[in-house]
Amino acid sequence: MIISKYIMRIGIFSIFLLALFVNLDKAFAEINSDNKKESECVPVGSWIVPGVRRITDNEVISHAVNQSVVLLGEAHANLEHHRWQLQMLVSLHTVHPNLVIGFEMFPRRVQKVLDQWVAGELSEAEFLSASDWNHNWNTDANAYLPFFHFARMNRIPMVALNIDTHLRREISLKGYDVVAADKLKGLTRPAPPSNAYLDYLMPIYKKHKRNGKYKDEIHRDNLDFQRFVRSQQLWDRAMAQALHSTMIRPGRPLVVGIMGAGHIKFGYGVPHQLKDLGVEDVAMLLPWDSDKACENLVTGLADAVFGVTSYVAPHVQSRQRLGIRFEIVQSGALVVQVEKSSVAEVAGIEDKDIITEIAGLKVKQTNDVVRVVQRQAPGTWLPIKVKRGSKTIEIIAKFSAVK
Repeated sequence: MIISKYIMRIGIFSIFLLALFVNLDKAFAEINSDNKKESECVPVGSWIVPGVRRITDNEVISHAVNQSVVLLGEAHANLEHHRWQLQMLVSLHTVHPNLVIGFEMFPRRVQKVLDQWVAGELSEAEFLSASDWNHNWNTDANAYLPFFHFARMNRIPMVALNIDTHLRREISLKGYDVVAADKLKGLTRPAPPSNAYLDYLMPIYKKHKRNGKYKDEIHRDNLDFQRFVRSQQLWDRAMAQALHSTMIRPGRPLVVGIMGAGHIKFGYGVPHQLKDLGVEDVAMLLPWDSDKACENLVTGLADAVFGVTSYVAPHVQSRQRLGIRFEIVQSGALVVQVEKSSVAEVAGIEDKDIITEIAGLKVKQTNDVVRVVQRQAPGTWLPIKVKRGSKTIEIIAKFSAVK
C-alpha cells in the first residue's frame, strides 16, 4: 500500500528534524523524571478517538490527508506539543507533498515576510525581526523555529492566519458594523456561537482581569463577556478565512493549521467558522498530556488525540517579565491583558492602561518596554508612568529578589 510505504520512511525524517529541539531545554521546560503516573486512557505514543477506541498512526494519517484542512492544536509553551506537531507535519508531507502550513502566530500583514523566508531570502534573525515576532507572539521563537526551517527546507508555503490585536480589540469593543470596511481588510462577520461554545468560554473569561477585578458571578448577557466572545470569534473567523482562501491554491493543497487547542476543541472555534464558509472536511487533532484526568477525554473533543509525556517547567534562570500583553499605539504601549499574579498586576497596572514612560524613557516602540524590563535585576524597582483615562499615574513595579 502506497501510504504504508511512505509512512515507514517517516521515522528517518522525524529523527533528523526533531534533533533541532535538542538545545531548547535551557529556554523551555524539561521532562521531569518524577512525572506523575501516565494516564491509562491515552498511553504515550498512542492515538485514541475520544470516547470510542484506539486507532493506529496509519488510520489517522490516511484520514487526515483526505480532508481539506487539518488542525493541530497546542499549548503554546509546551515543547512536547511542538514535537508532536512537527512529527505530524513530517508524516502529512510524506504522504501529501502538496502541503501549506498556516500559523496562528503571524498576523496577515507579515505574509510577505513569510514568503521571503520560505524562498530562502532572509536569515533567521532577519526573519524574526521583519515578522516582529517578539511583539506579535509572547512565546520564545525557539519553540517554533523547527517548523519554520522544515517549511523552508521543503519549500512549503507558510500562511499568516491571524489579524492584528488592535483590530480584533476595536471590533470587539465597538462592534463589527461600526468599523470601516478598509480596516476590516476582507474580514467577514463570524457565524453566531453555539450555546456550548458560550459555556466553554465562560470559565476562561472569568480567569481574565477586568477593571482590576476577577469576575465570579457573570451571565451571558454581560456586555463585557459579550465583547470577550466577540473577540474570540473574530480570532476564529480570521484564521478560518485564511485557511479557506488557501485551499484554492493550485493542486488543491492539504492545508494544515498550527494553533492553540482552544480554537479547535469540540469544533467550537475555527471548525465552526470553517463550516460556515462551506468547509466541513476538517480533521481536528490534539496532543494529550499524560497527567491529564481521563474524565476530560470525552466524545467530540477531537477526531483523535495523541498521548505525549507531560511537560514540567524547569528551575532555570530566566529573563524578567512584567506580565502584560500590549500593543504600541500613538501615545505609548496599550495594555491589552494583565496576567494573573504577575509583577504588573501586583503593581496595579490594569487593562486599557497606556504605558507612556518606563524607567524615565518615553515609550515609542515595542523594544522600549521589552529591553528595560528584561535588564531589571532581581529585587529592583521599576518606575512606570501610565495614562488611565484622563489621568497620568505613576506606578512602581517591584521585581522579586529571587528568580
